[in-house]
Amino acid sequence: MPFSELGLSEKVVQAVAASGYTEPTPIQAQAIPHVLARRDVLGIAQTGTGKTAAFTLPMLTLLETGRARARMPRTLILEPTRELAAQVEESFDRYGVNHRLNVALLIGGVSFGDQDMKITRGADVVIATPGRLLDHFERGKLLLTGIELLVIDEADRMLDMGFIPDIERIVKLVPFTRQTLFFSATMPPEIQRLSDSFLHNPVKVEVAKPASTVATTTQRLVRVGREPHEKRERLRDLIRTTPDFKNAIIFCNRKREVATLQRSLARHGFNVAALHGDLDQHARMAALDSFRSGEVPLLVASDVAARGLDIPAVSHVFNFDCPHHAEDYVHRIGRTGRAGRSGAAFTLVAPGDEKSLGAIEKLIGQPIPWDESQPAPPPSEPDERRGRSRGERSPRGRSRSERPRARGRGETRAPAEAPPGAAKERRDERPARNSPARPERPAAEVRAEHRPPERRPERPRDPDRRERPRERDPQQRREPNRDSERVLGLGDHVPAFLLRPVADKAPK
Repeated sequence: MPFSELGLSEKVVQAVAASGYTEPTPIQAQAIPHVLARRDVLGIAQTGTGKTAAFTLPMLTLLETGRARARMPRTLILEPTRELAAQVEESFDRYGVNHRLNVALLIGGVSFGDQDMKITRGADVVIATPGRLLDHFERGKLLLTGIELLVIDEADRMLDMGFIPDIERIVKLVPFTRQTLFFSATMPPEIQRLSDSFLHNPVKVEVAKPASTVATTTQRLVRVGREPHEKRERLRDLIRTTPDFKNAIIFCNRKREVATLQRSLARHGFNVAALHGDLDQHARMAALDSFRSGEVPLLVASDVAARGLDIPAVSHVFNFDCPHHAEDYVHRIGRTGRAGRSGAAFTLVAPGDEKSLGAIEKLIGQPIPWDESQPAPPPSEPDERRGRSRGERSPRGRSRSERPRARGRGETRAPAEAPPGAAKERRDERPARNSPARPERPAAEVRAEHRPPERRPERPRDPDRRERPRERDPQQRREPNRDSERVLGLGDHVPAFLLRPVADKAPK
């Protein structure tokens, strides 16, 4: 079915043909007619199947009639990340070449001045992240009462990033009679309940099982050791020895690990860039543009690059860390094998990742084979401090419970074991109490020994003697004792000007 049979306008069809597309994807073929019919749509499809064009193309057709008003946009598209929002803006620039529409991109990391100028001039389409959109609304620069079409893209990612309270607030600000579109690759129960409250009699478009992976992507698991340097060494071996390697995105769970891995690869001679949430917007876009243009073949990124980024020529994806959430695995490996191309995804599995791996295989409904092309690393020896369980023998041959307890204050060391009979000999050697061998002493002599020593008589204190005060600081002395010597007036020190004779200048 060509695009001309979906009900799109002639301007949109010409722009699509100029971009090189002739037939729509399944999600586009099923969703576009319902969007043009002003129906609410709940779209579920694999990542990389063209969900962005599924709402961009009909939106351009609907916006051909009408006029934008200042501070009152006509359509609103919410995206979880800045990169996705910028990518949607590029889609409007590509397919809207024949339209005179004003598109405003409201994302963080950019000054408010340029964004306020676009909104004040009048925007037909606003593409925003939830936080920056609410910032403009609270500043009084934006009104949402004129929204006719609301698009919530990557709804499950909104849930993971904590944007659901902001989404609920935004939905209350837009008119009740709006048209709402939901698009996502996964649909957990929480998002399903929210969609039931946001959508009105929606049309569910599901072209694939939720959380399913693309068949053109080859998935493999790679065994690695526990230590980070072992994982980095195995990753470098994979990059060097993997056949048909062109470029790759390497995903890490933590932003700190992204920076560490990027520096490690750069030290070993790889041309690599980093992308994570702590970078400013200019650095993030520069890293993404350099990877998209082919200038940099390796991109180490966090999950900020796992959702919706359209880079069709990615040949490989490496999961340096096994993702904690199974849905993230689907989005990560969806960066390769896009638009019918073949791709490969390798996941490094270290000891302790068995639980996360089991959740991934349960979600996608199939086991992931292990990569046997390279030998597995030798099993790392368990740490003596971590691997020793309670009651297990220590290297010294005794368990912790058998070791002697440390002596506290006032405790004495237990004597060493003596041969039997030694205690009896010691008892025999001690004289018995009241034994005649001990001579008796007179009581007066005993009392004299325990009498406390006599105190020396105190010397009489001289009242005229002046005591020297103690000095706390060598440079700071206390005042003299006022009781021993009382100073009247200026004391011994009299200023010289008071000793000058006073001239009598009385008139004669």
